[in-house]
Amino acid sequence: MNKKYPFDPDLKHHLIIALGLAIWIFVFLYFTEPLDVSSLSNSNKLLWLIGYGLIGGFCYILFLPLQYLIYKKSKENWTIKSEFNFLFIISFCAIAMTRFYYLYVIMANDRNPYDLWFMLYRIFLPAIITILPIIIIGRFAFGKFRNKKTEAQKIEIKGEGNYEGIRLFFKDVICIQSSDNYIEVYYLRGSDLRKTLIRNKLSVLANDFPDFLRTHRSYLINPYHFLQWKTEKSKLFIILFHHIEVPVSRTYQENVKAVMNSTTM
Repeated sequence: MNKKYPFDPDLKHHLIIALGLAIWIFVFLYFTEPLDVSSLSNSNKLLWLIGYGLIGGFCYILFLPLQYLIYKKSKENWTIKSEFNFLFIISFCAIAMTRFYYLYVIMANDRNPYDLWFMLYRIFLPAIITILPIIIIGRFAFGKFRNKKTEAQKIEIKGEGNYEGIRLFFKDVICIQSSDNYIEVYYLRGSDLRKTLIRNKLSVLANDFPDFLRTHRSYLINPYHFLQWKTEKSKLFIILFHHIEVPVSRTYQENVKAVMNSTTM
């Protein structure tokens, strides 16, 4: 249940799901005609069944803020359990609001409405079994599409071994330091600073990723994380995010200053 589940935080996509849900509920009820729907006039049938569809779409939209709150609190780690809980809450809300709509709108002038248990068995359960997969498929498809798009935006810092390497967003890499025949990649995972040792040469990374800036024969930095300059005993340093201090050798000073000045202007 705690296994990661594909999730798309794009509000526009969730509004599309809500609209699709509303339309599908209307179509399902219009053609199945549960209970006494077949006895209604065409105008009343359209009016009242559209109401059921709007309730379904509204319930989905209503709990979107809760969904985003859970997503942020879990540090963007959406799980199968999170998905199940969200769908359960929507289903419970939809049943409650639909029952209210049935009793106080559709059956407002009728003293003999169907009881709750009968409606659960004859309408709500078949409707959930039919309608819920549409939500699940829509959410899963948007989530997978977003994951695929996100992965395409990452860079892969490879090692010389077959199974060495790490995939990261460029903006999450702070700097790369040479360490003998290895490189140490300093990067962010959420707000935490991480470090990974990979067998490779800094010169290879400099050629593969020209957007990294060479400041020293042992350092590549990401200009995105520049904080400030520092001088100490006539030596120049750059302070990066998480207060990582990187030396700037005389060989690269002119180019580094030019790049940093153009980046921070």
